[in-house]
Amino acid sequence: MLSNAVRSARPLLCPATISRSLAHSRPQMEPARPVETSIRTKLTDALQPTHMEVLNESHMHAVPPGSESHFRVLVVSERFEGRSLLQRHRMVNEALRDELSSRVHALAIQAKTPQQWGTNPSLAKSPPCLGGSKHDDTVADKLKGGRD
Repeated sequence: MLSNAVRSARPLLCPATISRSLAHSRPQMEPARPVETSIRTKLTDALQPTHMEVLNESHMHAVPPGSESHFRVLVVSERFEGRSLLQRHRMVNEALRDELSSRVHALAIQAKTPQQWGTNPSLAKSPPCLGGSKHDDTVADKLKGGRD
């Protein structure tokens, strides 16, 4: 016969305990990136790119972790055909007018035609940050605005 202590003993790990411990060890979902999402959506709507890359480079600058204030975009679009580089940049800036006036502090743009992309399919690298935004009061305002 089993002793009372053995009969009343509970298993060390019940299924509920296992599922709770697994839930805590699961990798967390990537946090939402509303500014990056907005940039992608607006550039797609305005320019119908054949190729596009949107890189959040905020981590390379003097801003809080998780910021969405510094971006690099590569947009390849037939809408750039016959337009100067300045006109292409203006098209991108116009599409992102709201973001540039509120939440985005810096935007590096590469605007190529499909033919240009075909001959040089590369994304330029950003230079290292020299800390210029540390003394720019508008950055703090834009970062605060992005969190509201």
